Amino acid sequence: MTSLLLRRLALGLVTIWIVSVIIFLGVEALPGDACTAVLERDAQGEVLAKCRDDLGLNAPALTRYADWAVGVLHGDFGMSANGLQSISELVGYRVRNSLLLAAGALSVGIPLAIFLGTVAGLWRDKPIDLLFSTGAIFAMTIPDFVSATILILIFAIWLGWVPAIVITPADAPPLDFFPEFVLAAVVLTLVMIAHIMRMVRSSVIEVMATDYVQMATLKGVPYWRIVLTHALPNALLPAINVIALTIAWLLGGVVVVEVVFNYPGLGRMLVDAVSDRDLPVIQAITLIVAATYVGVNLVADILAMMLNPRLRTHQTRRQ
Repeated sequence: MTSLLLRRLALGLVTIWIVSVIIFLGVEALPGDACTAVLERDAQGEVLAKCRDDLGLNAPALTRYADWAVGVLHGDFGMSANGLQSISELVGYRVRNSLLLAAGALSVGIPLAIFLGTVAGLWRDKPIDLLFSTGAIFAMTIPDFVSATILILIFAIWLGWVPAIVITPADAPPLDFFPEFVLAAVVLTLVMIAHIMRMVRSSVIEVMATDYVQMATLKGVPYWRIVLTHALPNALLPAINVIALTIAWLLGGVVVVEVVFNYPGLGRMLVDAVSDRDLPVIQAITLIVAATYVGVNLVADILAMMLNPRLRTHQTRRQ
């Protein structure tokens, strides 16, 4: 098991390194650079040369990648082209804010999705299953900006319960964002519940039809004991990867939701960086999102193997 985990960890690190190379090459292939972006019409002559000198853009690409990679390993993403601020400081608050938003959505969404999926699976094709499944389909098909607009109209404008958008600065204490970020968290929770609930429902239906569940029923084991001790733990295994992807999606920053609610997270910062052509910031955020996806999926694979001995045996035989 230890060797298997080490191999998975090594594979994850290699994947992040490959992603970093692709990101760097992609930014290098874009027209212009950080200096042309920040100087705009003044990007010429000695002013442009001095700016490139200050940012080290005159060095060969391989040297710049090595310097950038070493800086990233030490938590230094370089300087922003817009104002020459430290990217690590700028991104730090945005990561915290995205984590805050994700934590709010996850703390409500995951337990509720598991409960609704289990109920829908146990009462398959019954009215309650049809109700939950129809609601999940609507939540999955309605675009985020539409559901966000509807929630703003009802709860912010008509009822006046919560603010429509976030006006708190990005570097404010976390408690200052409440209740401004409530609507954004609700939108993310609705989408998350829909995806996880459908996976849990399918898993519960499949597990309840297995031989060992049927045998336990014939032996007279109480129904809810079968569900809680036999069916539900096995039904949650396939949902682990979906939950992991959902967490990575949330931590990576949901661009549409953050823009609609003016929430100062990674997604909003990425949109602003693209608008300002702040290439170093784009590069840093993209790497953080990619590393988040790789890391969370790696943890999900490890958890699945730890909870299911058959997966460990299968993976060991393959390797």
